[in-house]
Amino acid sequence: MNIQPLLDALDLQEDAARAQANDLRTQIGELQTRLREAESHLEYLAITRKTVTGLADRLPAVPPALPEHPDYPRILAVFNEATGPLRAKDICEALDHSLLPKNIEGTRAKLKRLVKLGILTEVDTGSFARKQ
Repeated sequence: MNIQPLLDALDLQEDAARAQANDLRTQIGELQTRLREAESHLEYLAITRKTVTGLADRLPAVPPALPEHPDYPRILAVFNEATGPLRAKDICEALDHSLLPKNIEGTRAKLKRLVKLGILTEVDTGSFARKQ
């Protein structure tokens, strides 16, 4: 019996398996390189996040947008010149609104809205001041 053809077939299979193993080793090496690069990039991103969040408290706060009504900038201008808390009636006088209950209550509602926006603070019941 001649086993040479069988040995030749085994040689071919061994060569193919060896080539496949070498190809897989090459792929593993490339994947390990890509993995190291991805991990390094993640590390840089984590450092960047830490830096940005550390600096965020040093950035000036962006003031909230005022509601679209011409009285809001005028109300804030009155508070910028004020030396202490003001009441809705004081704001009405400063804006030359007649001191009717509807004007005072409308102004009080605007002041309460500025409190909700974090621009003013309510010092006492009915007294408002610029938030420090």
